[in-house]
Amino acid sequence: MSNDVAEIEEFGKRWVKAELDGDTDAMDSLAHNNFLLVGPLGFILDKAQWLERYSSGAFVTTALDWRDTTVRVFGDCAVVIGVHDQQAAYRGQPNNGQFRATHMLIREDGTWRLIGMHLSPIATPPMGPQQDR
Repeated sequence: MSNDVAEIEEFGKRWVKAELDGDTDAMDSLAHNNFLLVGPLGFILDKAQWLERYSSGAFVTTALDWRDTTVRVFGDCAVVIGVHDQQAAYRGQPNNGQFRATHMLIREDGTWRLIGMHLSPIATPPMGPQQDR
């Protein structure tokens, strides 16, 4: 395993801990200033909006499993695709789900930062005319 891949996998563990702890200082340091989140329903949050959900107590994560990841490094950019399985609540309403997630990271001054995250519901691909049944 390359050093970059090991660093990015460790980064993922720190991100999970920060979300579970609601630690907005840690989340702030892990995310790039231009961070954007695309949520599982297509909404977009910038970094300030993402952090505010936690600092206000509106979003609470009680369990988060970041697994089955594939890390691809392209110089100072990395793409990580994995499964994001959460138990959470938004304004007291359950927000649980299992999502396919893409994390995009960039390295600046030797430090990896999360620049983007995209969550999608996991579903079976539709059967098309070219696919076997």
